[in-house]
Amino acid sequence: MSIVQVTIKDIARELGISPSTVSRALKDHPDISTETKKAVNALAEKLNYQPNTVALNLRQKKTNTIGVIIPEIVHFFFSTVISGIEDVAYQAGYNVILAQSNESYQREVTDLRALFNSRVDGMLLSLSRETTNFDHIESVISKGVPIVFYDRMYNSPTSSKVIVDDYAGAKEAVLHLVEQGCKRIAHLMAVPNLMISTDRLRGYEDALRESKLELSKDWIIECNSSTLEEGKRVTKKLLSLANPPDSIFANMDPIALGAMMAIKEKGLKIPKDIAVVGFSNWLFGELVEPSLTTVDQPGFEMGQEAARMLIKQIESKEKDTGNEPLHETKTLKTKLIIRNSSLRKGGKK
Repeated sequence: MSIVQVTIKDIARELGISPSTVSRALKDHPDISTETKKAVNALAEKLNYQPNTVALNLRQKKTNTIGVIIPEIVHFFFSTVISGIEDVAYQAGYNVILAQSNESYQREVTDLRALFNSRVDGMLLSLSRETTNFDHIESVISKGVPIVFYDRMYNSPTSSKVIVDDYAGAKEAVLHLVEQGCKRIAHLMAVPNLMISTDRLRGYEDALRESKLELSKDWIIECNSSTLEEGKRVTKKLLSLANPPDSIFANMDPIALGAMMAIKEKGLKIPKDIAVVGFSNWLFGELVEPSLTTVDQPGFEMGQEAARMLIKQIESKEKDTGNEPLHETKTLKTKLIIRNSSLRKGGKK
């Protein structure tokens, strides 16, 4: 025998009033008369009305779900971030809804709206490569939904962030090339509107200044798609210069791997003719020949820290202490992984 679930609409139809009036009567709303409240509650009890707890949770209470927007799942670094997020979230009793912007601003806007409409308790966000307008994010924050940025962010005064020290990581990478005897060091940078790109560029430039080496604008090339194919294409341009570089520091490992392909096609040796260093420690970097020197980012730890930070804010909001939430920035350290693509004879390891 099937059991029919009595709804608010059933009670409204029986009493000849609107469903919204029934809903407010059941919540003891002050705008509803005492007589109506009595009639509604009496009928609800008679019909054994049970509120839809799932709907109530979505409208009023915690869903114990956090949303995560990631630029690219295929990126090895971001996949480790997801693992760190899930490690902390599941242990704390939260489910994770994952959305991929695929480096598209419009997809990011759509994903953010979808997660908000799903009533997630909070969101973890890393900006897409195209994002330069932040109105969609500020709109969600203004509605009281906690957002914590990881890796890619902007200077939002009302959000917490977990980042790596991109400046220090880039500077260490370039100083390593200097130690290997490199003097004409090029930089293949990612899209300039991302703070991680500008921070790595600053690290590159400051390392050259401190080493009293030439800082040529011809040796700084934007790679807006940050792909292997683009790294290969722009490196071919660099190698055709009258005064080509003797080394390359790439903003991301895929760009560095593309650069290595172009160098090999030119018939040059790595690192003897041109040394190469990447950033992000992709899994494939260790498998290519020669193996790629790179800057490692603690993706798993970043995901853990970001999830802890967000859950802390969600539960602080739930307690409703009346205090403004504390917004914090946690900066994680990078580590230079020295491999054969930069290690010249007589150089330091």
